[in-house]
Amino acid sequence: MNRSALVFGARGQIGVGLLPRLLAHGLRVRAITRGDTPASPHPALRWQRFDLFGSADPPQEEDLVFSLGPLDGFLRWLERVPAAPRRVVAFGSTSATTKRDSIDARERDLAQRLAALETRLATVCAERGITWTLLRPTLVYGVGRDRSLTRIATLARRFGLFALARGATGLRQPVHAHDLAAACFQAALVSAAANRAYDFPGGETLRYDEMVRRTLACLVPPPRLMRVPDSVLRIALASARRVGKLRDAGPGVLQRLRSDLVFDGSDAVRDLGIVPRPFVPEAGMFEAAVHDRECCGAAE
Repeated sequence: MNRSALVFGARGQIGVGLLPRLLAHGLRVRAITRGDTPASPHPALRWQRFDLFGSADPPQEEDLVFSLGPLDGFLRWLERVPAAPRRVVAFGSTSATTKRDSIDARERDLAQRLAALETRLATVCAERGITWTLLRPTLVYGVGRDRSLTRIATLARRFGLFALARGATGLRQPVHAHDLAAACFQAALVSAAANRAYDFPGGETLRYDEMVRRTLACLVPPPRLMRVPDSVLRIALASARRVGKLRDAGPGVLQRLRSDLVFDGSDAVRDLGIVPRPFVPEAGMFEAAVHDRECCGAAE
C-alpha cells in the first residue's frame, strides 16, 4: 500500500472511521475539508482547506486518493490535477437506482446524473491510467451526520414523538458508516476491487417502520412512534415545504416508504472481506458531537 493518502470529504461521516485506519497503518494523511481546518495532535495527519467547486489550484496529488464526498466535485478535481494518482476509491449512491423511477422529476434527474457520474469516473480513470473502485452505500447511519435516521432522531427528541406513515413498510438495509470506512480502506488494498463498482448494503434487511422503531427505542427517554394515514403525512410534508422546511422531502419520499430498496452486497463481502453489521442502534450514533473529536484528531 502507498505510504501517503489524500482524503476528500474527510470531516464527513465516512471520514470519521477512515482516518484512524489510515494512520494506524502508518500512512501520512492529508485530510481535505471545505470548512475550517481543525487542529490535529497526530503528527501524520495534516488538514487542508479546499473547495472542490471553487477556483483555487487543486491540492497536490498523492498516489492514493479517497473521495468521500460529492462525486461531481471529485471528478472536477480529477480531470484538472496535473499528475494523476495511481489509485482512487470513491463513493457513489444507490440513489442512482432507487430514484430512477420516482414520481418526482427532480429525483429522476438526480438518478440520471448519478449514473452519468459513475460512467464518467470509469472513463476518466481509463484515460488517465488510474485504478478505481466505486462503492454505492445504502442508507448510511452511525456517526450523527446522516440526513435520514439522525434527522428522525432529532425531530423525535424535540417533540417527544415521531409521526410515520402507516404505509412505511418498504424494506431497508441501513449501513454503518464505520463499515463503509472499513470497506473503503480494503478496496485500496485488494486487487479484486480494481476497476469495479460495488453496492454496499448493511448487514440486515428490515422494514422501514421497524428501522424507525428501533431508532426511537434507543433514545433516552424513548419518543413515541405515532402511525398516521399516508394522506395526513403527505399534507404535513407539503405544508413544511411551503414554509421552507424539509425541502428535500418531495413526493418521491412517500413513494419510497412503501418500496423495497434492497441490494445484493455479496460481491463486496467476497472481494473486500468486510461483513457489515446488523442494525442495532445506540443513542450516541445520532449525535455528531460524540464523533467530531474522532475525526478531527483521528484518534481511535
